[in-house]
Amino acid sequence: MEYVNDITINEAIIHVLDNNGEEPLLNEELLNLNDEVYEFLFKHIQRIFKDEELKYAVFNENRNIIKDISQEYLNCENSLVEVSKEIANQMFSLMKSNGNIPSCDLVVASIFTEYGPMLGIIKMDYVKNYAHKIDYEKGKMGINIITQFTGLPASGQKIQKAAFIKLLKEENDVDLMVLDKQKNTKNKEEYGSNYFINNYLGCSLISNERDMTKNFLNAAEKWTRNNLSENADVAEKVRSTIKKSVLKEDTIDVDRVCDELFEEPEVKSNFKEFVKDAGVDDKLTVDKEWVDKKLKRVRLKIDKEIDLYINEEVYHDNSKFEIQRNGDGTINMVIKFVKNYIEK
Repeated sequence: MEYVNDITINEAIIHVLDNNGEEPLLNEELLNLNDEVYEFLFKHIQRIFKDEELKYAVFNENRNIIKDISQEYLNCENSLVEVSKEIANQMFSLMKSNGNIPSCDLVVASIFTEYGPMLGIIKMDYVKNYAHKIDYEKGKMGINIITQFTGLPASGQKIQKAAFIKLLKEENDVDLMVLDKQKNTKNKEEYGSNYFINNYLGCSLISNERDMTKNFLNAAEKWTRNNLSENADVAEKVRSTIKKSVLKEDTIDVDRVCDELFEEPEVKSNFKEFVKDAGVDDKLTVDKEWVDKKLKRVRLKIDKEIDLYINEEVYHDNSKFEIQRNGDGTINMVIKFVKNYIEK
């Protein structure tokens, strides 16, 4: 996984795309990137790159306006103002053809990272804000609260849809990084479908190391809950073995993990089929950076009554914490030599 940490914003522009309008409001000037505006955009971009739903993608082979126009800019063949207008026009056309796509301000930004230059497209859906309104009538002041629907998401709020496009090269495995969060809806034809990926960007998602690692851990945990809910002893062995594997190994061989975990052929086959159905390959590369961050702490929900947060290192330190196996499928979890505790 290419974790982007070094971000510099070169230039940026914003356009207004209002579903109620006949035409988009296209900016003719670049944003003035003073300290406050720069910080606002930087925090949003930084948050997008850290979002676990950010995916790898490649452009489809058929002709694509977003692909072509972005490469014009990245190859220094056109200005950000002109390129961004076409990018905004393409989004507005989709919005007018699909009334479920919400109005927004569209930010197009040129950035430089440790992986080279990228062109960012950030769809900033409007958020509801509240403000006061002052009226004077017959010499009296009246103050009311009114709603405003054109507020931009604050830097602490999450963006739903964004893309960062690379300069296309033959040696690239990835053309762009895409954030496409889906709206929870029973009707898949509503906003929340894949219009951003399929119709706008014209790209296809591809797996990355973080997604594969995350899918494997999630599938293993779901299998354990489904099959070992009444056997805490074996469940603890399965969870500890799998976590130890992803922490120590660079590559996971599912067959080898099954051999280490289970003796019964039926159980091995059941586990392997379950994780395969969850989209996990027989062999997968571990995203060590994601694992180191995610598995630093263990959160345990014990018999639906006790929550326990514990450092992964301490969990395996028998001088501080110990798993005692009772031989009947139950276990004791012993916290040792407590010197101090507080109640929260």
